[in-house]
Amino acid sequence: MERIYNFSAGPSMLPLPVLKKAQEELVNYRNSGMSVMELSHRSGLFTDIIAEAERLLRELLAIPETYKVLFIQGGASQQFAMVPMNLLSKSGKADYVNTGSWSKKAIKEAKKFGTVRVIASSEEDNFTYIPKVDSTMIDPKADYVHITTNNTIEGTAYSVIPDTGDVPLVADMSSNILSEEIDVSKFGLIYAGAQKNIGPAGLTVVIIREDLIGKAQESCPTMLDYKTHSASGSLYNTPPTYGVYMAKLVFEWLTDLGGLKEMGRINREKAQMLYRTLEESNMFESPVKENSRSIMNIPFVSDSAELDAAFVKEAQAEGLETLKGHRSVGGMRASIYNAMPVEGVQQLIAFMKSFEKSHRPKEEIK
Repeated sequence: MERIYNFSAGPSMLPLPVLKKAQEELVNYRNSGMSVMELSHRSGLFTDIIAEAERLLRELLAIPETYKVLFIQGGASQQFAMVPMNLLSKSGKADYVNTGSWSKKAIKEAKKFGTVRVIASSEEDNFTYIPKVDSTMIDPKADYVHITTNNTIEGTAYSVIPDTGDVPLVADMSSNILSEEIDVSKFGLIYAGAQKNIGPAGLTVVIIREDLIGKAQESCPTMLDYKTHSASGSLYNTPPTYGVYMAKLVFEWLTDLGGLKEMGRINREKAQMLYRTLEESNMFESPVKENSRSIMNIPFVSDSAELDAAFVKEAQAEGLETLKGHRSVGGMRASIYNAMPVEGVQQLIAFMKSFEKSHRPKEEIK
């Protein structure tokens, strides 16, 4: 079977050159006689892999020396607990911005460990926009402010990162990390599940400012303390070794592509093409306010659940997979992460136009 275009929100597509490189090295890595999956995490070969993965990520994101890079298991959902367990160390208070399903889960989890205040929300409008946040809204005594930079389900994203002053900004960046250039110094802590733009599921990357490490309460489990992973170079216990290796290959691919400046250009081109098609369509539209639209996850809807179902089914027959929208939004959703080539978006657009012509009377078509 030929490769298809996978528009899944995650696990998502991986770059084909990365998959081919992994295939080439699968059985016998660097003449070791072993697969990477069989290497001891204490071996010199794996130490080289994890060190190179960190070096490449630091270079791609221009991570300052005052930040630690951690490779952790448990997914971003585990970070919903790890963040408050580690950072609610002074006032026991945190400010959160509620922009969708994942923000709500982070808020619910944080409430188990301290006082949480929701300083802004777009829930009243079904999360179709990113609410404004300014320094006057933030409690200066809060231990941190938490945002979700890109919302996979709702298709919204921050166009401008809020200035939180002296209060550390924590960001769930799972679905848009490495999609374009960012200023890491604006954040106290960034966390991201791997299965969108980094690699296969099972790995979480944490980028944390050093002064925020070592503040966890004594009751914090050892494996949930950032200090544990920082002090051991992410090797306190057996890390997701193959996930780290795959992440390294993705970082190499991004570097060879031209880094995040070039990746951002490509991603904006893909998103603009698709949004332009939605603007010109008589059948489909974006439910997201224009100034809050994501370049990674693009939901779109028609005026009929029957048409939506037919679109998803017929698209699948054309090799365009996983386009069904989340149940809370409905319609369709195209996740066009880094690994989705421009050609995949072009094929989706061509199908959208063909579908519209075949399912609408001619007089309704522009």
